[in-house]
Amino acid sequence: MEKLDAKQDDHDAELTVIIISYNTVGMTLKAIKTLYANTHDTQFDCVVFDNASTDGSAQAIAAAFPDVKLIASGQNLGFAYANNVVAAHCTTPYFLLLNPDTETQAGAVDALMSFARTQPRAGIWGGRTVFADGSLNIASCWAAPSLRSLFFRALGLSTLFPRSAFINPETYGRWPRDTPREVDIVVGCFLLIRRSLWETLSGFQPKYYMYGEDSDLCLRARAMGYRPMITPEAQIVHHVGASTPRNVEKAILVMKARMSLIQDHWPRWKVGLGLCLMWVWSALRFAVTRPFAASSHPRRRASAERWQTLWSRRRSWLSGYDQA
Repeated sequence: MEKLDAKQDDHDAELTVIIISYNTVGMTLKAIKTLYANTHDTQFDCVVFDNASTDGSAQAIAAAFPDVKLIASGQNLGFAYANNVVAAHCTTPYFLLLNPDTETQAGAVDALMSFARTQPRAGIWGGRTVFADGSLNIASCWAAPSLRSLFFRALGLSTLFPRSAFINPETYGRWPRDTPREVDIVVGCFLLIRRSLWETLSGFQPKYYMYGEDSDLCLRARAMGYRPMITPEAQIVHHVGASTPRNVEKAILVMKARMSLIQDHWPRWKVGLGLCLMWVWSALRFAVTRPFAASSHPRRRASAERWQTLWSRRRSWLSGYDQA
């Protein structure tokens, strides 16, 4: 891959927006269109890395946006590694990771850049995400997994009390993301980071092929003394998971990522407890849904089949991601 020049169209870009696309041609085009239409005060370059899409994404992007730097990969490198490849060849002071299934709202990138300048201690910054209907999407940030959160999740209490800050601490309770706040994890769908910090952290850990790479990045930054933050002034629409449909393979990757976060960021004495709680979580759901395996109700039957598969393959995800 050739070196990406931070200068484009005779301007000095302060920011590189990195989009990793995979079979989301319509949404990716909308993401790029809204990015340019709603960013006015920030000089930026946009790089799209297409992870071997089969829906004509690369051709459509090249035709619609000739000024966008497009890299069409011959193979799917995964989200983490693809971002590392692009970032290694960019020279702007800031990187913004932007999902292809997002729509940037008016002034979002400008507001996020302004927030970053006033909160340098954060090191990593994010905004507020909403669904297409304008309702809050809480998944712009999370608290780090803990023994307490895994315990209540294993027992199913976090599902019964999803807005409880005590029982479901990873969601930050009832906070509607309407105030600036320090968080443990800024989600990678809309994540701004200084290039110097990215380089210090060596970017994403490639072993996090998909899911968990943003959590790991933020937790490593926190271990260095940085305090990631969210601002409600920077708002985007996030359609969530467009390139990764909800299925068993996705669930296994998510659980692998969670186990890797436990292994990488918990004290050694806690790791075994975390593994046990993850085991209990899946065991209880397998037991509860098993009677529905022969149900005539499609959703119940699908849930039973899903947990049966997850339980039968528990050794693969309980070990976490393989080391890079």
